[in-house]
Amino acid sequence: MNAYLFTNARIIDPSQNMDFTGDLLVKDGIIAAVGEPLDLPNDAGVIDLEGKWLVPGLLDMHVHLREPGEEYKETIESGTTAAVAGGFTAVACMPNTQPVNDSAGITRFILEKAQISARARVYPIAAITLGQKGEQLTEFGDLLNAGAIAFSDDGLPVKNAAVMRQALEYAQNFDTLIISHSEELDLSRGGVMNEGRVSTILGLKGIPAATEEIAVFRDVALAELTGGRLHIAHVSTKGSVEIVRRAKSRGVRVTAETAPHYFSLTEEAVFGYNTFAKMSPPLRTEEDRLAVIEGLKDGAIDAIATDHAPHSVLEKECEFQMAANGIIGLETAIPLSLNLVRDGYITASQMIRCMSISPSKILSVPEGSLKNGNSADICIIDPEAIFTLTRESLHSLSYNSPFLGKVLQGKAILTLIDGRPVFDPTGILRVPEVK
Repeated sequence: MNAYLFTNARIIDPSQNMDFTGDLLVKDGIIAAVGEPLDLPNDAGVIDLEGKWLVPGLLDMHVHLREPGEEYKETIESGTTAAVAGGFTAVACMPNTQPVNDSAGITRFILEKAQISARARVYPIAAITLGQKGEQLTEFGDLLNAGAIAFSDDGLPVKNAAVMRQALEYAQNFDTLIISHSEELDLSRGGVMNEGRVSTILGLKGIPAATEEIAVFRDVALAELTGGRLHIAHVSTKGSVEIVRRAKSRGVRVTAETAPHYFSLTEEAVFGYNTFAKMSPPLRTEEDRLAVIEGLKDGAIDAIATDHAPHSVLEKECEFQMAANGIIGLETAIPLSLNLVRDGYITASQMIRCMSISPSKILSVPEGSLKNGNSADICIIDPEAIFTLTRESLHSLSYNSPFLGKVLQGKAILTLIDGRPVFDPTGILRVPEVK
């Protein structure tokens, strides 16, 4: 079928200030019309979406696909399969693979593997420095020509402030983005969770909030000095939110993201030495959690990104001090973000903006809109769907999630790329032709 009409859906598109119940027509992989209601073309099938949301395909601007080098944790194929199951039509993958994505050859390899997988679109983020050693800048021009869309040493900070300054200055030659993993390593070294009451009770070495805030302040100051474009990854503390908020008010070219676990959980999830709740930056306090939510509400934080970080049982089912940092997040982002809408913290439109249009604008990629003539990259969400997250239900190769076994509400039920169903578990598009 080349044409189908989605009818009676709640259509949410922040790029056009749309939030209404109506219809959307897809024809030959293109969005042909949006309205309330639309006339039915003779050759179109009809899908009634009463009670469902129809939104632009989501973009996760911070994932770890692990390939090349750690395919036992995740592959580009499995990671993009998890992405479309979570409603994401596109993901941006971080460079801390093995080998590091610091050369055009690795960037091209990632894109070729993504094309073979034919699932979510993949946007490689290349390393700022060779080997992520924080010493010598990579060849930004070659990497951009190969298909990279931004630069980060994520997983590690650029420790040397002079090198970070140079990166922000050099990036302006290409109008490209520098993404900061903000961490003062001398403060965090040896720490395994947030420093505070819970770490004291558990007898674990803590990582103070200042570890992140000092680094955020430094990189914001460097962005202000150079005029470069800076993005702060995985904001987790009240202080970081305030630093970014004030920088924006001064006109600094800075944006920021947070992850669903930072507005859904606190350090108390670590009780029982739960390695699935171990991550970098660590889960913080209730005060920090509420500050992150406020940042999403008032725009200090621009985007919701999962920081999807798959690990095998080898890295997670061990002593807490030895366990790897990180959790998977592609398949839980929608229900966790929907909780903010249900609780009245943000609107549905704000949620979709943070997960579609804002990431696409930050990364300068063409996602996040249901405008006529655009590719039909679409996510259908059932906000009332209730499910239990299990190992068997996950599409990722790894299952390191603190939400495993939890009952969640809201999920993607159909994901389209260029009008092609890449996730359709219940066969929604198997509709009869209209006679």
